[in-house]
Amino acid sequence: MQFYYEDKMPLRILDEGQFWKHQEAEHTQVIRALAPNLEAPFVAALEKWELAFQQTEALFVRYIEAVARSGATPSSAVMGQIRELVLFSANQSVEFIAFLDQLAAESVPIKTNMVAKTVLHHIRRESEYFVGITQAMLTEKVI
Repeated sequence: MQFYYEDKMPLRILDEGQFWKHQEAEHTQVIRALAPNLEAPFVAALEKWELAFQQTEALFVRYIEAVARSGATPSSAVMGQIRELVLFSANQSVEFIAFLDQLAAESVPIKTNMVAKTVLHHIRRESEYFVGITQAMLTEKVI
């Protein structure tokens, strides 16, 4: 992600977060579709992850709407809230990555399905990418 959006940077950050949380929610569906015989505890966990990602995505959307409607640069208080949301969402992705690792290690339907293993690895890399860009945003102090 580039950091040259100047006064639009808060919206760009929020847009990025909304996009990746939507992706992660969809990824839970993809995993379930690729392994229809997935063990019940993993199916239940993926359903919970999907809901959690949808809730986080909704928070991003609410901030996008609020910032866009205000027409002004967000206050330092709002920027602090956005920073907290970004931190929360990155930590959520880190936990999801750990879950994906557990899934890859423990689920027989995943371990025995080469396509599912490959897709799971791809999904993991995408969540790692999101964590990386959030770390870059925080390091660059753009939020």
